Amino acid sequence: MTGTPLIINALGQLDNPNAPQSMAAAGDLNPTGEQYTVDARTLAEAKASGLTAVNITLGYVMGDLPPYEHTLHEIDIWDGVIDRHPDDLLKVTTVEDIRRAAREGRVGVVYGFQNAVAVGDDAGRVATFAERGVRVVQLTYNQANRLGGGSSAPAGTGLTAFGREVVEALNEHHLMVDLSHSGERTCLEAAAHSRVPVSVNHTGCRALTDLPRNKTDEELRLVASRGGFVGIYFMPFLNSTGHARAADVVEHIAHAVDVCGEDHVGIGTDGPVTAIDDLDAYRARLAEHVAQRQEAGVSAAGERADTYPFVVDLRGVDQFRELIRLLERRGYSAGRIEKIMGRNFVDYAERVWTA
Repeated sequence: MTGTPLIINALGQLDNPNAPQSMAAAGDLNPTGEQYTVDARTLAEAKASGLTAVNITLGYVMGDLPPYEHTLHEIDIWDGVIDRHPDDLLKVTTVEDIRRAAREGRVGVVYGFQNAVAVGDDAGRVATFAERGVRVVQLTYNQANRLGGGSSAPAGTGLTAFGREVVEALNEHHLMVDLSHSGERTCLEAAAHSRVPVSVNHTGCRALTDLPRNKTDEELRLVASRGGFVGIYFMPFLNSTGHARAADVVEHIAHAVDVCGEDHVGIGTDGPVTAIDDLDAYRARLAEHVAQRQEAGVSAAGERADTYPFVVDLRGVDQFRELIRLLERRGYSAGRIEKIMGRNFVDYAERVWTA
């Protein structure tokens, strides 16, 4: 295709995973809470990849840190990161900010949660998070919380009364309700309860790979039918062996397009642009990392010590260009590819952030 489309990563990282303190190097149970390294390489490679904007994960996800206080602290940290790199980064709170990032050659940073535990027992905190610039809130991580069930929670765990209250608060303050990691019943009930379209920013299709982190056709269809968005990840859950390849990403995108329609599907890689340099050294740490997650009760079915949490042949600076090339080979039109790579997320954000 000619020209460069908007590239929006609906869930990703700004990180150099080769730095000692990064999440990939140290494991995502790093007790310091400062898990990412936004250095010169991170910025240069993110921009070189063509990335327009990325929804990052900040705040409490799991562990022993106080959820609310830790979340506010991480918002402060990311505000500082963006302030230190005004020529490279732009905090995104509106759709116009995404367009501005594209015009100015900067990378837009969308603040998002992967767990709503920081809300505590007070849905009024949603207003505080909105004021601080948070624009995406995932209701649960893999385990259950006070809002509903995650993908590893007992089957049938649904959206709670408090979860409905939080969804209503998110609607009121124009924040995305992200149902990634949720269990099936919680996803269906939240999608039906929300008066604003919801999203599943990083997932796969359970019809192709029957793992709990992937969404059923019923979930995908409901989210899309109500004007929502589905992002396909670059994760091991796309293949039953745990060794997903770029071809698997394409197959899951194609299935999602078939179920949802081409106006509701995008990408949410769940990873950084910068690739891990030494895969042998990383492999040696991986078993310990997976064991940590299992011990903490936050791992997902399909996580194993021998599976990378990324797609090995779809990483690094060329990952988005390679995906575009594969979608072209699939026979997708330039217009459909532009939608998948970013325009669908922008259109969805327009429906939510300005609702």
